Order: sequence, then C-alpha cells, then structure tokens
Amino acid sequence: MNQDKPTRSAMVWCPDWPIVAAKQTPLDPVAVVHANRVIAASTQARRLGVARGQRRREAQSRCPTLLILERDQGGEARAFEPVVGSLDSLTPRVEIVRPGLVVFPTLGPSRYFGGDTAMAGTCVSLIEDALGLPGVARVGVADGAFGASLAARCATESHVHVVPETQSPAFLAPFPVSTLDRPELVGVLLRLGLTSLGAFAALSVADVTARFGADGEAAHRLARGLDERPPAVEDPPPEMEVAQELDPPVERVDQAAFVGKVLADQFLQRLDARGATCTRIVVAAETEHGETLTRYWRNEGSLSAAAVADRVRWQLDGWLNGSSRQRPSGGLTRLSIRPDDVVAAKGRQLGFWGGQTEDAERAARVIARVQGILGPQAVRVPERRGGRSAHEQVVTVQADGVDLSRSSIDAQSVSAPWPGALPGPAPAHLHQPALEAQVEDVAGLVVRVDGRAQLQAVPYRLWTPQRQWEQISTWAGPWPLDERWWDDQRARRRARLQIVTESGVAYLVVAEGGHWWVEATYD
Repeated sequence: MNQDKPTRSAMVWCPDWPIVAAKQTPLDPVAVVHANRVIAASTQARRLGVARGQRRREAQSRCPTLLILERDQGGEARAFEPVVGSLDSLTPRVEIVRPGLVVFPTLGPSRYFGGDTAMAGTCVSLIEDALGLPGVARVGVADGAFGASLAARCATESHVHVVPETQSPAFLAPFPVSTLDRPELVGVLLRLGLTSLGAFAALSVADVTARFGADGEAAHRLARGLDERPPAVEDPPPEMEVAQELDPPVERVDQAAFVGKVLADQFLQRLDARGATCTRIVVAAETEHGETLTRYWRNEGSLSAAAVADRVRWQLDGWLNGSSRQRPSGGLTRLSIRPDDVVAAKGRQLGFWGGQTEDAERAARVIARVQGILGPQAVRVPERRGGRSAHEQVVTVQADGVDLSRSSIDAQSVSAPWPGALPGPAPAHLHQPALEAQVEDVAGLVVRVDGRAQLQAVPYRLWTPQRQWEQISTWAGPWPLDERWWDDQRARRRARLQIVTESGVAYLVVAEGGHWWVEATYD
C-alpha cells in the first residue's frame, strides 16, 4: 500500500469573499484594500481595469468611481461562519484556510452522497441556502488540497470541477509554476526554462532537493499531485493542548480574544520547547449550557503566535457575533487550542543586515497583548504609501494591516513613481491641520500664483503664527499639483514652495484657494 497517497480533498472557494462579506454587489465598482493594496475587486471593477495587487491610487486612476473599502477580517470571519456551519451536515472535518476558503477530505462525504460530483453539488446548494445568494461558491475535488484549489478555480458555470482519481498530476501539468506561490523559487525555475508544473514535476526528487532544499522538495510534491508533506503517522501528544476556564462565562468577543492571545503565546511556547511547529490547529469552546464548538484552521506554512491569535479572534467573532442560528445560547466557559498537524520546525537563516529577529518577534507578541486589552484597532504602526504631498507619504495604519516582520517604512517598499512629488529631503514635522501663513513681496503685497502655477512676484517675507514676520533668505519652487480633477468634491489645485527664512528655519508652504498655509517644517 502506498503510504504517500494524497488525501482526496474538496476545496470550497467563495470568490471575492471580502466583497461578499461587505454586502456589496458585483455590479458596482468596489475594491477592498489591505496594506494599501487591492485584495479583492468586484466583477464590474475588474472590467474597468482594477486587479488584485494594485496600489490604491492605481486602482482609483483606472476607475475614478471606484468605492474603496478597508478590509475587515473580523467581519469576513463573522460572515463566513454560516458557510462553515452549513457544511457541518456534510462532514465534521471542515478546515478553514481563511474566510472564503475551506477544505475537507471527501472519503466519507462522497460515499454517503453518491460520488464526488453529487457531493460537490450538494455542497454548493447548502452554501447558497445558507447565504441566500446564488453562484457564490465554487467547489473543486482532486487528489490533494493543492489540486483541489486549482480545480475550484477552474469551476465555471456548473460551479463544480471534479478531477478523476489518479489524474491530478495530468491535470496540474499545464498550469504555470507561478501557481506554487513561492516567488523566489518560481523566479529561479523560470530562468531555468521550467515554466509549467509538469516540467518541474519531471525532475528527479534528488536533484530538486539538492538544488532547492526542503522548500523546493515541498513544491515539487505539490507539482506531482501529492500533499505538501507525507501524512503524519502519529497524533499530536495531548499535553500540547492549552486551555483556560472562563469564570464568569464570557459573552464579549474582546474579553474572549484576550484570553485567546494568552493561550496562543502559551501554545507556541510548548511547540518551541519541542522543536516543532503547527500547520493546523483546533479552536474549541464550551458554553455554560453544555454546547461544544469546534473549528479547524489550517495554514500551509507554519503558524506564528500572532497568526494563531488572529484565527482565534476571527473564530470567536464568528461564534459570538454571528447570526442567531449560529450563535451559542450562552456564554463561553472554556476556551482551548490544540494542534492537529505538528511538523518539525525548520531552522531560520537570519539576514546579516536585518531580517526577522527575536526583538521583532517579541514586539509582535507585545502588540498582540495590547490589542487583546484595547482592541485590534488600538495599535497603529507607520506605513510608507507614497504620494505627492508630505502628509500622504507616511501614514499610520492598524497593526493587522502590515507585515510586522519587515520595515513598513522602508523606502524600497514604494516602487511606483509619483510625478509631481516634492524632491527630498522629506520634512521633519507635519502640521495637522496646516497653519495659516502669509507670503508677501517687497512692496508688502500678497504673492499670488496664476493659472499656470507661476509666482506673480518674488517672495520677500513670510508670516507664521510662531515667529510672526521673517525675511526670506532663499526659496525654491513652485511645484504645482492638480489632483482628482474628475471629482468635483475632492479636486485640489495647489502650488508648493520651500522657503528658508533668515533665522535658518525651513518651511514647506502651500498656496491653495488664494490662501497660504504652512504644511510642514524641515529639521
């Protein structure tokens, strides 16, 4: 018997789930952004040129009427709980990859419902009944979760695509290697001329392992239609479970989520002590009325403490703030986390000039604890977004919206050009709101800017609230800016000057609507 036979799996995919969770229709141009990039776009928005991965401004330039929504992961999980609950009648082994995507083994359900195709059709019907929306789900069935995910994306009008048993390698062969979602490995494979999964799968396992290591071997297994790792032969030891009794019973998400963050830290500490990591966890809760709530969450990579805490919070939000049919009848009296798939932890090669460090991990854990006390929206971190104005280039965003393992204000993180942006250096202090100012010529008249963004006189002196009148020693500009001309409500025309006074203080001043303002001060 082949011990490395892939698990026959069904992948349920709800396309554009952030749009569906936000209760937006596909006929309206809508995009959901996360970390300043588009993660989901409605059908109409895609027709107008909006695509995943685009920056917010690029998407708006392609579709001026685009409605931008910030991602609400808690809301997505809360809206997705009815979908997962509807699948409980198929199998208790539903594993949530993320809100909008679940996977489960098909052996039992397919036998009960009369085959893979009938089971998949039943799955689609259950989800449509639970949400009251037609065509919201697609189901793919294949050998292995990776093949099932690609099959789900191939499902079109019937919303079901079933790959016959043992045919997954042939089904996967034409797909490009970019579907492996490993950018560094894919770049090397493309340079070697290996453009398809079939070409990559044709290489010998020994050669792939010798050249690309463990990560390359895992990708090679996927290309061959196997699971990423051989199936585990032993269940995780029961002592790796962490749990907390809740007395009095908890009915609020923020209180339960704080306990979940503490348990997530304890859970990862036990894994680290064993030199292990976890790719699938079970979040379980008990209520004061004896109900038992259980959900499986999986991730193809290893789950960090922050990732575990996020999934616990999402699940608690789905349970406690869900619909009346899904919500438990009483408060939670016990919360637990246990591993369902444990693998050996890999060593990490840390960068000599940076990379992930212990300090970064410790900071992430502290942020998670503060979020548990004050809420997920209370912690904000800087993020470089680009822009033409000084106050647009670096903004603060929720900590959940950025990758804390990298420097979010690194200048290399913004590669798009910004015609009309101010030259460096950047000002040290931004005034919010801008300060009233006055720029006059030698005759004491206010300096005006004409329609071509040209100064009508030479600036001679500057008035600011802090220093009153000062003589100008040097100046540069103006730099004109005409933005959002297509939107009557948000259109802006400005001219910017860099001014240095005799006291040595440098200012960024802006002329807009016939008035002068100090927008920032240089150090």
